[in-house]
Amino acid sequence: MKKLFIIFTLIFSSASAIWAQSTSIKPSVISGDVVAITAEKITISSKTGNVDGILTAKTEYKKVDPAKPDLASALPASTADIAVGDRVMATGVLAADGKSFPARSVYLMSKSAIAQQHALEADLWRTRGIAGKVTSVNNQTNQITVEVRGLMGSTSTVVTPKGDAKFKRYAPNSIRFDEAVDGSIGDVKQGDMIRALGDKSSDGSSFSAEQIVTGAFQTIAGTIKSIDTDKNEIVITNLQTKKDVTIALGSTSLMKKFPAEMAERLAGGQTNGAGGIRPPGQGGVQGRPEGKPQANDGVAGQARPGMGGGRGGGGGIDDMLDRFPNITAADLKAGDMIAISSTKNGDSTRVSAIKLLAGVEPFIRSAQAQSGGGRGGRSVDGGFSIPGLDGIGLP
Repeated sequence: MKKLFIIFTLIFSSASAIWAQSTSIKPSVISGDVVAITAEKITISSKTGNVDGILTAKTEYKKVDPAKPDLASALPASTADIAVGDRVMATGVLAADGKSFPARSVYLMSKSAIAQQHALEADLWRTRGIAGKVTSVNNQTNQITVEVRGLMGSTSTVVTPKGDAKFKRYAPNSIRFDEAVDGSIGDVKQGDMIRALGDKSSDGSSFSAEQIVTGAFQTIAGTIKSIDTDKNEIVITNLQTKKDVTIALGSTSLMKKFPAEMAERLAGGQTNGAGGIRPPGQGGVQGRPEGKPQANDGVAGQARPGMGGGRGGGGGIDDMLDRFPNITAADLKAGDMIAISSTKNGDSTRVSAIKLLAGVEPFIRSAQAQSGGGRGGRSVDGGFSIPGLDGIGLP
């Protein structure tokens, strides 16, 4: 959904280029959220800080529909249509200090309209999408085999990109879809997490993809050592490496807490699977022998609803997480055990959280028991499996 902002930028850049052709001064494009608005001034929270746009009788206003983000469909607007929290882009010549400019034109997307479009597109990715872990890539046949997990177990689906399919790849240490770069099937590796939009066969064994988003992710579990609510950072002691890791929390980080009873029930299923097989829906792979928990290499997490099966993937992991209580860093304390997912950035000391799940102690105990570290040990060297943690967010 962050692509709306990219399209919005392109629209405005085009408008600025047209204006620049008729003047000798190159205008700037200032974009961001509205933090204050009066009849004389609009304050925009940009990447470089707050910038004031001076409004005059000559300022032109246009309202852009997020569902049709193009100049042709933009409608006339006024300052009365702008509210705090709306997304705007304005053109003008910045003052020398870069803190103000006379606004020549202002294009806006209302906060409510953006939220509505977010919901519509998220639902589209849920109902017409699949998500899972890449188990193999065949560059000769142009196909990707994906393990799709749901609450009812795991299935294998062969994803075939359509001729005009679009590939995106999450950037290292970024959980933002608008920062994802263009890619190709050659960028997709075994162990990556993948989310695809398209058409699924009736039996779920094949999928024809229009859009494909992939990334290399990891999961980390640990005990909280300290919390800095001002910086929105948490330091944990990694249960596997025994080293400290700083977890950076962003506005898109999904933070949830497992209800205690549900965590105990699901973790119990992982430990006591009948016949040595994990029961369906417990985050593991059907047919995995007891005592061989899933390794957490390349397992992903998320910036909004997770990259689990979802409605489109034959399960309800996304829906399950949606119902869990939201938490913040202030709800946690030193000594709590948490698990997070992040992109792989090559830095073992600092990561940005896509998902953070609290209340995960039962799953860690289960992993410790299966890896032989359950008797007073803290090792989870065999890996751990927490439903809903392995996934990236809806675009």
